[in-house]
Amino acid sequence: MERFTIFAPMLMRWEFLIFCALVAVTLVQLFYYLFFFRRVAFYKPAPKVNSQQHPVSVVICARDEDENLARHLPGVLVQEYATTNEVIVVNDNSLDDSKYILAELQKTFKKLQIVDLTQEAKMIAGKKFPLSIGIKEAKHEIVLLTDADCVPASEHWMFKMQDAFSNGVEVALGYGAYTKMPGLLNKIIRFETFHTALQYFGYALAGKPYMGVGRNLAYKKNLFFKNKGFSSINHIASGDDDLFINKVANKHNTTVVLDPEAFTLSNPKRSWKEWMRQKNRHYSTGKFYKSSHKFLLGLYTFSFFLFYPLFIATAITFDWRWSLIPLVVRLVTQAIIWNKAMKRLGENDLFSLFLFWDIWMFIYYIIFAPALWKKPRKSWN
Repeated sequence: MERFTIFAPMLMRWEFLIFCALVAVTLVQLFYYLFFFRRVAFYKPAPKVNSQQHPVSVVICARDEDENLARHLPGVLVQEYATTNEVIVVNDNSLDDSKYILAELQKTFKKLQIVDLTQEAKMIAGKKFPLSIGIKEAKHEIVLLTDADCVPASEHWMFKMQDAFSNGVEVALGYGAYTKMPGLLNKIIRFETFHTALQYFGYALAGKPYMGVGRNLAYKKNLFFKNKGFSSINHIASGDDDLFINKVANKHNTTVVLDPEAFTLSNPKRSWKEWMRQKNRHYSTGKFYKSSHKFLLGLYTFSFFLFYPLFIATAITFDWRWSLIPLVVRLVTQAIIWNKAMKRLGENDLFSLFLFWDIWMFIYYIIFAPALWKKPRKSWN
């Protein structure tokens, strides 16, 4: 009993420090939600006096995508856009019926331009080479990118995306959503897509753009060639979208397009194995981001990861009533911003699982943390 009495003040000190650590982590989380993510939740586009219609080149790379081209490409070709535009499909060494489907579509849609590649580019991983060829072939300054498995959410996608190019804008970040389907995996994929978008849109709106997604992205052709295209990242399998944007985007030349008519839709992976392989490949490029972006993204992830262990430790060792204060403040702030942002991005059906998503992200970071140290796989997509 005497020994316990001596060490009691020390134990109380460490218990209090655990509580202080919980408060500190909560404050870090609140900083991200109130400084970055609220900009997406409460986004209001600046009113435009008039809209412009610039000539646009849509560039799509495809390898063995005959079914997707037949199903989705017409949605790009029938866009309501009166000004000059073209759709360039780079058929990259496909072994399926892609060339026949493209030839048939070209008979109906004269603006469809087909570039057939029959040789692989040595020492250039992924789809950077075919994408570079497509951008080089583009006749117009504004290049709008999407994938063969994507379809625009509306016939005004092209207009909405190009309308962002004014007042020095050179990069426009769009939202690439996934189709709603039954099952938990579909919801998990859509939530992860939403959560990623909450970050890259929020950072961009705060003047710290760090990535975009190739499913829905536009930039100026001159910006691409001024920065020597993908030359600095040709050795990395992924990164034709996020790493390139990480290199060229800044607070002066980048904007976001959050109009639902400017979204694209694609079918998500159908198996856990395929989805995990895709996410591991994507996260393996994060190590190549700018240092400031890695710090911000890492601090957010670390604070998210620490919150629940510190909450449990505080509830057990200090006082469970005190531990509820940071928990409630964080959850209420998070719920308000997630709810508004989900409505903004058309994912509002996911909000009913709010508490599940919060705990899931803790598990998610454990699953994919090793990807940050893995060498990227040299796969095409």
